[in-house]
Amino acid sequence: MSTTVEIQALDRLIDPISRCLTPEVARQLVELRADPELQARLDLLADKNTEGQLTSEEREEYETYVRAGRFIAILQSKARKLLGQRSSR
Repeated sequence: MSTTVEIQALDRLIDPISRCLTPEVARQLVELRADPELQARLDLLADKNTEGQLTSEEREEYETYVRAGRFIAILQSKARKLLGQRSSR
């Protein structure tokens, strides 16, 4: 699946969830970050990916993180939009 198609599909799937967000939950989503240990693992896998040195198991792990990251990024975007709409009222 191409990145654009995946993002569009995720956007449609997430839309009903985003309509349930309260301002407090939206703020928490916007501030969501990986913990230091996970971030270090992501950085290592990203570097190995760039160098073409991922094992098949690492590639699967990395791709899972990438897909999850896209999901979270879309949800965060919707949360920012909700917060922006509320602050402009």
